[in-house]
Amino acid sequence: QVQLVESGGGLVQAGGSLTLSCTASGLTFSRYTMGWFRQAPRKDRDFVAAITGSDGSTRYADSAKGRFTISRDNAKNTVYLQMNSLKPEDTAVYYCNVKKNLYDYWGQGTQVTVSS
Repeated sequence: QVQLVESGGGLVQAGGSLTLSCTASGLTFSRYTMGWFRQAPRKDRDFVAAITGSDGSTRYADSAKGRFTISRDNAKNTVYLQMNSLKPEDTAVYYCNVKKNLYDYWGQGTQVTVSS
């Protein structure tokens, strides 16, 4: 079965950087679009960024454009989210996502806390 394992979260000051990683198993990784979402307390889970498997095309939420970069290493079955210029409003649990056979798979999430 598909498993997604995130890592790299933590506490950082505003203006700092973090890189999240998500390693996938149970699928042919290079075939699938991978995404990052986040959920702040008492809010819905929101899209952050995605990268296709075929050609590595990327797309971002407006809140992430210019500050976050999504990338992937198909040899390592891993997708990354480089986050720069972090703001307190970026504080959330960040989740890795893949849709396979019309089903959404999620990792356990990794907490990112940005202090002001």
